[in-house]
Amino acid sequence: MKTTRTIRWLVFGVLMFSLSAASFAQIAVGISVRFGPPAIPVYEQPVCPGAGYLWTPGYWAWDDVDGYYWVPGTWVLAPVGLLWTPGYWGWGGGFYAWHPGYWGPHVGFYGGINYGFGYTGVGFFGGEWRGRAFFYNRAVMNVNVTRITNVYERTVVVNNNHVAYNGGEGGIQARPTAEEERYGHEQHTAALASQRQQERAASRNRQLFASENHGRPAIAATARPGAFKGRGVVAAREAGEPYRAPAMSAREARVSGSEKRGSERDNRVAGSKRAAENNRGADREQTRAEQNRSESRDNGREAEQNKAEQRNERRQAREPKANRRDDRQQAKQEKDKQRSEQKQARQEQKQQRQQQKQQAQAQKNQRKQEQHQQKQQREEPKNGDHEGRENRR
Repeated sequence: MKTTRTIRWLVFGVLMFSLSAASFAQIAVGISVRFGPPAIPVYEQPVCPGAGYLWTPGYWAWDDVDGYYWVPGTWVLAPVGLLWTPGYWGWGGGFYAWHPGYWGPHVGFYGGINYGFGYTGVGFFGGEWRGRAFFYNRAVMNVNVTRITNVYERTVVVNNNHVAYNGGEGGIQARPTAEEERYGHEQHTAALASQRQQERAASRNRQLFASENHGRPAIAATARPGAFKGRGVVAAREAGEPYRAPAMSAREARVSGSEKRGSERDNRVAGSKRAAENNRGADREQTRAEQNRSESRDNGREAEQNKAEQRNERRQAREPKANRRDDRQQAKQEKDKQRSEQKQARQEQKQQRQQQKQQAQAQKNQRKQEQHQQKQQREEPKNGDHEGRENRR
């Protein structure tokens, strides 16, 4: 009896932990809804807080009670050498399913969604890793060049389509290329703790729900994860498209497990729920203790990941002086080359002016000589007449 009870509570604890982990659309698998999210709002990107930070664009996440809510885009300290592939909502099987984002060596398929700031729908044009340093494309990234010198500028052609889902009626009609499919099978890393923190904070903010902001959130982007107040917070300039309120509630829109995985799985879940309800009375305190321990473990893991990210940030902040010297030397060489080219151009212009001056002087001398010859020719007849008169006398 005691063994059976222990096993029952172990199973229940695992179930509670699974439900907790699945509460975030960013990392959850199997979230499916009957209608698509609103359009991606139009907003400006806050200034990058420092070297090594990568932009993770905003997206619409799902809450089973209140529906879609906006998770603001933000800058996160990236794992060295990895790029972020955003998640996306895709149509299939009669509903819209969430495909989580991930970190990997290449940017894979993200539904053809135009998230902006280098994420045009295919690939990523906001920057690139060069060794252990990330270089930012100033054409699409908001970077302060006095603080970050790893920059370049390359024109990016973007579209004005703000649809936030792939497939279905009115959705983006895009399919992964062979290269994107190959990237999708590479080794990936799930969302960072800072990204989960951003989504968790967004889920608790009423003004970020589409039912409240109608597709134009007051907090569209933040400079750092979880910082929803003060400097670096950017509001949406406008909704991506006119907002259309859904015809059903969030509870009605959520696709149940039975519709996706069959009645057998649904019956098992229902049986687990009934068993949990029957055991709540006498064992409620023990359930709370198990839940608290589970949450404590989650918090401990997140704290460790946060510490690791902070260590990574400090390590990148203390990047080798040799790299900075190389950057300064390269910049100096480029400036010296530019000065040399400017000096050569000035010398060529000076030579051209001297040649023009010599040509003008030669033309002037020639005109004087011609004028002198003409004067002599005019004076010769006069001299002849004078001699004739003298002879007649």
